[in-house]
Amino acid sequence: MLDLLLGGNAGLFGVPALVGTLFFLVRVGLMLFGGVNDLHHDFVLDTSGGDAAGGDVAGDASGHTDSSAAFKILSIQAIAAFLMGFGWGGLSAVRGLGLPVFVGVGVGLATGSGMMWMLGKMLTFIARMQSSGTQPMEAALYEEGAVYITVPPRRVGRGVIRVVIDERQQYYPAVTDGDALVTGALVRVTGINEDHTLTVERAVAELPGGN
Repeated sequence: MLDLLLGGNAGLFGVPALVGTLFFLVRVGLMLFGGVNDLHHDFVLDTSGGDAAGGDVAGDASGHTDSSAAFKILSIQAIAAFLMGFGWGGLSAVRGLGLPVFVGVGVGLATGSGMMWMLGKMLTFIARMQSSGTQPMEAALYEEGAVYITVPPRRVGRGVIRVVIDERQQYYPAVTDGDALVTGALVRVTGINEDHTLTVERAVAELPGGN
């Protein structure tokens, strides 16, 4: 298997294919388990009501878009997407179809560019969908919701919570003063912070039929 990916001229394509794919898998894994702060900027609108900046959104509650942060995130994702597309496209041409290496390079450049284009379109679409009907942070104060991306303990990082306001799901960056709040945990918003995050605490579930 390794010889198929890395042996001879295949290494020119196998290495970027493995690096790009590994990066994407690690990013998705960390997103699911809340291991990276601000990872939600790749996929979740940050309450600014702004539009996408190159496909990602990173904003603040006043409506100003942090285009440099969005560009940085998109750039990292775009490089990984290009490496993945270039590697697997070139490898398919050389190993799968038996084409010369220079043809594989051309195929890889085309597929890598295509992957970057699709990533930009996908993130722009997601950002636009999520920007529709977003509510300011004040609307979430004292509301209850659920953790979307794990909120780290004692303000050591940010997570993301989901709150339903006016029958719409809204997503907000959040911190907590207590223990970590894992994905799916019920929370209550207790405050709004200067860094445009919400302070949340674990919601006390009402006992069935009780007080």
